[in-house]
Amino acid sequence: MVNPLDRTLTAVADPTRRAILDRLARGPARVTDIAAPFRISLAAVSKHIKVLEDAGLVDRARDGREHQLTLNGAPLREVARWAHRYERFWNDRLDRLEHFFAAKRRER
Repeated sequence: MVNPLDRTLTAVADPTRRAILDRLARGPARVTDIAAPFRISLAAVSKHIKVLEDAGLVDRARDGREHQLTLNGAPLREVARWAHRYERFWNDRLDRLEHFFAAKRRER
């Protein structure tokens, strides 16, 4: 079984899926409205949406033949927490590098 972080990272790795998430960040939308700007088939967009749903990033509500999609940002929060650990790592490294160069300047 794939863990949720892996599933989320896999889902957002694709630019089409990120564009779908960007659109849904502005508010709910019908599947056909999501598909309109893409130069791919409705079936292809539906496959992308399915990946996002499987990752828990998109919720779908059905009203007859209409499918309304909404963004669920909770999985992205987990990605942000994971990435934050590495931000601290790089900030520490850059701080050390800055101190190194400051010491070199003082030696001159």
